[in-house]
Amino acid sequence: MEIIKVRNLVKNFGELEVLRGIDLDVAEGEKLVIIGPSGSGKSTLLRCLNILEEPTEGSIEFAGIKITDPQADLPKIREEIGMVFQSFNLFPHKNVVENITMAPLIVKKMDRPEALEIARSLLEKVGLSDKAESFPAELSGGQQQRVAIARALAMQPRVMLFDEPTSALDPEMVGEVLEVMGDLARDGMTMVVVTHEMKFAQEIGDRVIFMDEGLIVEEGKPRQIFTEPRSSRTRSFLTRVMQ
Repeated sequence: MEIIKVRNLVKNFGELEVLRGIDLDVAEGEKLVIIGPSGSGKSTLLRCLNILEEPTEGSIEFAGIKITDPQADLPKIREEIGMVFQSFNLFPHKNVVENITMAPLIVKKMDRPEALEIARSLLEKVGLSDKAESFPAELSGGQQQRVAIARALAMQPRVMLFDEPTSALDPEMVGEVLEVMGDLARDGMTMVVVTHEMKFAQEIGDRVIFMDEGLIVEEGKPRQIFTEPRSSRTRSFLTRVMQ
């Protein structure tokens, strides 16, 4: 069953047409990976899925609710769509456990003991049980991104969106974040991931989409996309990035 349905999605920034009529379904439990060159519209598409960017045209449904409708309760819908950004976006003046419990306490009105229990369980899941009292500045980039993942999971979302979550990391820290994402995928979380990590896309993706110039050029199973791409644009992109 589809949890996300996108129809004829267009996004313009002034005269610049960034998305040019995207149709896309994401099934519950699916791991969808979006690849493509910089400037192809990947991150804009992801940000439209929870209306961080307002579409110029088209419709998006989440769990049967048309979230592009002006009457849609976006704050309520966003509780169910976790998002992890390139740049962590942690609150620097709050420690790790405060960063994770803040939204459940304020938005979900959860009692503090329950929020703390969830936070500690998630820190264990992302391998950071010993960092609960640390502040973001005391953590490596990889650790900060793992905290950001735990923070998004604390809202108990139905879908997780990842916008190039390893692109700001030093190469040796990439693996620790991808490992957490892999565990999440194996646990059955619905995930939409924009990434340049091609090995991850091949291993974790149920389906891979290649975007270029605001369009979905090709989509298919990872094996087909990476070994027998049909489009010459997909082939030339993969030849460059897989060297």
